[in-house]
Amino acid sequence: MMRCFIVAIGFFALSTATAQPQTPDKPVRLVLQITVDQLRGDLIERYSAGFGEDGFRRLLDEGVVFANAHHRHANTETVVGHTTLATGTDPAIHGMVANVWLDRTTGELNYNVQDEDYPLVGEGGGVDEATEIDPTQRLATTQGRSPRSIQTTTISDEIALSLGPESKVYGVSIKDRGAITLAGHAGTAYWFSKSGGSMVTSTFYMDDYPEWVNVWNAKGVPASYANTSWKLLSDKSEYLFGESDDQPWETDFPGFGRTFPHPYGPADGKYFTTLLTLTPAGDEIVLDFVKQLIASESIGADDVTDYLSISFSSTDYVGHFFGASSLESEDNLHRLDRTLAELFAYIDEAVGLDRTLVVLSADHGASEAPGYLNSLGIGGKYFNFDEIDRTDAIAAIKAEFGVAEELIDQFFQPYLYLNRETIEKHGLDYGEVSRKVAEELRKFPGIAYAVSSSDLRAGDVARTPITEAVLANFHEDRSGDIYVVFEPQWFVADFDGQSVTGSHGSPWAYDSHVPVIWMGPGIKPGKIVRRIETVDVAPTIAAYLGVKYPSGTRGSPLAEVID
Repeated sequence: MMRCFIVAIGFFALSTATAQPQTPDKPVRLVLQITVDQLRGDLIERYSAGFGEDGFRRLLDEGVVFANAHHRHANTETVVGHTTLATGTDPAIHGMVANVWLDRTTGELNYNVQDEDYPLVGEGGGVDEATEIDPTQRLATTQGRSPRSIQTTTISDEIALSLGPESKVYGVSIKDRGAITLAGHAGTAYWFSKSGGSMVTSTFYMDDYPEWVNVWNAKGVPASYANTSWKLLSDKSEYLFGESDDQPWETDFPGFGRTFPHPYGPADGKYFTTLLTLTPAGDEIVLDFVKQLIASESIGADDVTDYLSISFSSTDYVGHFFGASSLESEDNLHRLDRTLAELFAYIDEAVGLDRTLVVLSADHGASEAPGYLNSLGIGGKYFNFDEIDRTDAIAAIKAEFGVAEELIDQFFQPYLYLNRETIEKHGLDYGEVSRKVAEELRKFPGIAYAVSSSDLRAGDVARTPITEAVLANFHEDRSGDIYVVFEPQWFVADFDGQSVTGSHGSPWAYDSHVPVIWMGPGIKPGKIVRRIETVDVAPTIAAYLGVKYPSGTRGSPLAEVID
């Protein structure tokens, strides 16, 4: 297994000395890092009327809330944000620049955590291309998974390095990329297999499942939702969007519908497990597994600090299908509030919240659906890259360079890829061609900025907030030919044939703004409104525990947490 020789990797040879946790009275037994996928920074307060006292409200009342926290990289996608929270550095350094990037050595798009050397443990459990609706997952060329694409250490790695083998490190999520990134290289990751209806992992972490995992999978928690529906938690009158259940811009997924109740269908239905992930059920399944993990692996049972990351994914799927301003998103957060309350109660009983450092954040924010914006008189539109190679502007460039073949290969968020075979065939200068295309793209309605990787590499760009964000995302080997930034409230809604209502991936505030909330021993409650960045999260955990910073750290510890 990879763990047997991981110490041979350069950045793992830095230190194995044991560090002493720096806590007020007793050692912290557990670091609980919670990431809520697509939880925009304003949504907790916006939907708080439906919260109880022990979930989000507990964090708001007992924790220090950083109300102006932002990702500073341009491509606000899932794997990028999760890895930034884990490493304390930018994608330019940790290497996870997008959910998918083009591998120039193979000519194929590469899914971020794919790894053919480490297949899934046991039989089955991989992506079923016939039913998988996540286009990034469908593009994976192998069922194997690992964190080896992450090019720096993570905070979980540093906890394992500093505190030794008695420190237990785990990451759990519906999404593989949500679990793997935060578990790091030294931890163990589990995620949900829609094709198998079970929690799985890869041989990077182990050769066989512990018996408790087999027992949990055999229990059939996902199947317990069969022939039931996602129903509203409260009466419609208690919701902000109670009178807006059926909005025409929402995605009408076959058999699921745009209005409550949303049926899951039978357990053997083609999209049964997919529908679970599109609803609060996905987060509830993760919680049930986490509780078994804590009990079976004795998480937080002694004075050696353990690390557990949980990435709740349902908010992201609900946002994509219904939009952030929808009855579904509102009810989902009410249910997530209950899930958090149940998690905190379990942690309090099993470990003690007085011995637990909790940090909650998000991998990115969320756009509003253009239809919702337009209904309020605000601009917003879906952008379509189809047939861009045949537009007059690109046709003019092709004529200038004497090219008859297609010059544009494809677009995959956030990069436009050129047809390099055509460029090489005609003996053209790659930098000149990509610069010309970028210049023309900037003239397209809906595109705010486009810049070639050649110009980024040369540093030939004006230093603005947008270019700084794009530079934070630029990686010499993994970035595409041209980085495209859409105008605010514009985005591509069609992903390989699957249309979505809302999205993310821009450097604009609605996508970069996320909550960062800390709760734990010695932390004084309060609300901080100065701007901080998500690269500050990992070094703050390190400083709080007294362990080494992750190897690529560019953020700074937050004084309100460590003082």
